[in-house]
Amino acid sequence: MRTAQFLRQAAAMMTVALAVHAAYAAPAGQAAASAHAANVASTAAVSYRTVKVDGVNVFYREAGPKDAPTILLLHGFPTSSQMFRNLIPLLADRYHVIAPDYPGYGQSEMPPMDKFIYSFDNLARVVDKFTEAVGVSKYALYVQDYGAPVGFRLAAAHPERVSAIVVQNGNAYNEGIDNEFWVPAKAYWADKSEANGAKLRPLFEIGATKWQYTEGVRDVQHISPDAWTVDQAYMDRPGNKDIQLEMFYSYGTNPGHYPAWQAYFRKHQPPMLIVWGKNDKIFPPAGAHPYLRDLPKAELHLLNTGHFALEEDSAEIGKLMRNFLQRHVKAAK
Repeated sequence: MRTAQFLRQAAAMMTVALAVHAAYAAPAGQAAASAHAANVASTAAVSYRTVKVDGVNVFYREAGPKDAPTILLLHGFPTSSQMFRNLIPLLADRYHVIAPDYPGYGQSEMPPMDKFIYSFDNLARVVDKFTEAVGVSKYALYVQDYGAPVGFRLAAAHPERVSAIVVQNGNAYNEGIDNEFWVPAKAYWADKSEANGAKLRPLFEIGATKWQYTEGVRDVQHISPDAWTVDQAYMDRPGNKDIQLEMFYSYGTNPGHYPAWQAYFRKHQPPMLIVWGKNDKIFPPAGAHPYLRDLPKAELHLLNTGHFALEEDSAEIGKLMRNFLQRHVKAAK
């Protein structure tokens, strides 16, 4: 036991010694790179906070200088702001990054269904009030999955607040939900029966949660099992699967908003970066290409991964975002 502890301590001391030596011995260019890396590490310390929005405790992650331009990260199903755990440090040296959990998700409060309306209209209202509660009046959006209908409601209602949009496997076109995955959901939208709901409930179990993370990836050994394990733990809370079923039903209201969101794109032409896991079976690339009809200057990158592209390609997405935001959003120096 003592030998193992000594070896760990020795290894740690050697790491520090090598880092110090490299800082003094490196050429100017390498020293500058090391200084930049140190700046990222020091300014990207993530804070975990909670704020009340209409009496509901909303949890959020926050990092970066508060006087820098804000990036609002909006998560998908069945996850929470934890999906951004790898991305936040890649951005927070230059941007103020905030990532809330919706009510009923992650660390945010989960009011019972008779006390809170679980719908996309209401989640968008909560996130809108959340931005006001934390003092953010302008932001770039990152939207994935459920984050798209939440974020696009905000953008269409407050176009002056949105400086840019990053879309990652998030839908705003009928083509994006014209596939096998959505067949049972569409049946439930048409007939909210117990029988149709029962066909969706397997999506709230561990097998489906793991599938969302592993389907279409290049190497499943690079996907942390913590991701689906944490998500499933939240869904396994008493009453949460009923909330998820209600949200699946509410998703049926989103296609009715597509024309308004597309009109917003055409009128306001927000700078848009589209980074899309091309092997996604839920939102395949058929949903990515139509954005270019309304936003011909949008940038589209199809990545060889699945639905949760950040799990495998956070470094690539972070790089693309920094390049995109540098051109469209003034950042802190």
